[in-house]
Amino acid sequence: MRLTKQTDYSLRVLIYLGTHPDRPATIEEVAEAYGISKNHLMKVVYHLSTAGFLETQRGRGGGFHLARDPAAIRLGSVIRGTETDFALVECFDQANESCSIYDACKLRKVLHDALEAWFATLDRYTLADLIKPRSRLSQLLSVPAPAARRE
Repeated sequence: MRLTKQTDYSLRVLIYLGTHPDRPATIEEVAEAYGISKNHLMKVVYHLSTAGFLETQRGRGGGFHLARDPAAIRLGSVIRGTETDFALVECFDQANESCSIYDACKLRKVLHDALEAWFATLDRYTLADLIKPRSRLSQLLSVPAPAARRE
């Protein structure tokens, strides 16, 4: 299984915001910190805001920030909200009846159990777990101190 860029960038945005909850961030600064496309990032931020993970504010002094405490943002929840397809194999789709062993196959159940275990693991972790130690992440992401930010 491979996560999409949408999910990867969503997690990165949340990590970035979690490293400095005291101020809003901008698309430009997050894109620069990670070296990723501003256009793609705009879509990610929009999706995260409609899903309730971020709050956004337009205009001068605007930006976006976490809508919830990092300890309340479960990784499994973020991934379920950003990925669209968890069908690991064709037979996960009940409409697909082309498999000659569909009715007797045990593989489908094994893979389903594996997917559930994967999500159970992700559900045990929150954004708060990912942003420790905050000071080191802030340093790596070049997050300016609140007093040093230009208005």
